[in-house]
Amino acid sequence: MLFRRLKTSGLAQHSYILECGDGLALVVDPRRDIDDYLRIARENALTITHVLDTHRQEDFVQGSAALAAATGAAIVAGTHESFGRADLRLRDGEAIDIGSTRVLAFETPGHTPESVSYAAYPRNAGGRCWGVFTGDALFVGETGRTDLTDPARTAENAGTLFDAIHDKIAPLGAQALLFPAHGAGSACGGAIADRDDSTLGIEQHTNPVFTRDRDGFVEHKLAEKLPRPPYFRHMEAVNLDAGRPQPSLSRIPSLQPGAFRGQAADACVIDTRAPDAFAGSHVPGSYNIWLDGLASFGGWFVHGDEPVLLVTDSASDVGTAALALARIGIDEVSGALAGGIEAWREDGQPIDFVATTSAVQAARWRDEGSATILDVRDARERAEGHIGGALHVYVGDLGQNLPAVGKGERLVVHCSVGHRSGIAASILRRHGYTNVHNLLGGMKAWEALGLPVERAS
Repeated sequence: MLFRRLKTSGLAQHSYILECGDGLALVVDPRRDIDDYLRIARENALTITHVLDTHRQEDFVQGSAALAAATGAAIVAGTHESFGRADLRLRDGEAIDIGSTRVLAFETPGHTPESVSYAAYPRNAGGRCWGVFTGDALFVGETGRTDLTDPARTAENAGTLFDAIHDKIAPLGAQALLFPAHGAGSACGGAIADRDDSTLGIEQHTNPVFTRDRDGFVEHKLAEKLPRPPYFRHMEAVNLDAGRPQPSLSRIPSLQPGAFRGQAADACVIDTRAPDAFAGSHVPGSYNIWLDGLASFGGWFVHGDEPVLLVTDSASDVGTAALALARIGIDEVSGALAGGIEAWREDGQPIDFVATTSAVQAARWRDEGSATILDVRDARERAEGHIGGALHVYVGDLGQNLPAVGKGERLVVHCSVGHRSGIAASILRRHGYTNVHNLLGGMKAWEALGLPVERAS
């Protein structure tokens, strides 16, 4: 039996392809770029006949419609209207047979109202559940966030999710393998464990939905203070149609510095280089979102159909960057800087810079009272340990919540290691802060040196 987990870099998104017997296969929660599913099926002489959607995804463009168009497969979903497009709708507890594998659908709402989990029973599994595809209902070590549909109903949704997991998923048996739609680092859950493999038996000893009672679990979900990227609403609308075809990524023009500058005034310029490289010189007004962070953070700063221009380390990074953006529905990449920042400088174009600093220097400035420190991590990270006296604004909210300090005063911005603070430093420069320092190494360096840390009670 062939089984593959496909992990999407930057989104911590997981999709799956499973051979079901008789040369047939199903795919669960595919991403927009479908070539890998087609390649795996082709190399293993499989026909993809069903595409299973666990819920309407919030953080990426689904590939269900594209994969169905390419293969003739049926899109399978639950009966809730929030799924939008589906060719086959399964009621709670209803099963379908694909080859020699039976697939049962179970309604598991709470993360979203339409969430469905699918339990797989291969013919040679002795009548026991081999594995369950839980979408964002049950993760490894955690459950999906319950504030997405309505923050005011977070507690109610948490109780609904608790009941669904205990009533529908837990009875599948401790032996059942767990296959969620996201892993560690996803914006769809909190403290997801940093491992991909688990069973229901392991989760029953480690996951808060099993180790706490219902009231304790509800309190656990209420305590989650997770950022919600603004592009989530756009993804929900796009995915009513089971996603959209991927745009061509091979037609992004390479722009000479003068032409790039001419378009930059009406575009969002994203520089995907590392924070220390960006700090040395960059196109004025550009955002510094490192390459692997584009899928997670690009949607915070690109609005609607705003055109995007890219500055990359190398020409080969342009396609990677454009694909990361396309996965979250940002299709208007209108050009990339030919020759990178070196060509920009050599053409005599204007440059900007951001200062950098170390944990030792930042601590010295703080103790002297000669710098303000700004923490741009999320609330959970801050609660686990923060620098005393530091201001706190999450990086995604910074443009709308600028720090109340003089724009010429020394401002040291930090995250865990320096990437998100690189984004923050570029935002602050865009808003006229002239004495910004990115703390390279971030909180990790601060703690490694034994510098004082405060923790939430």
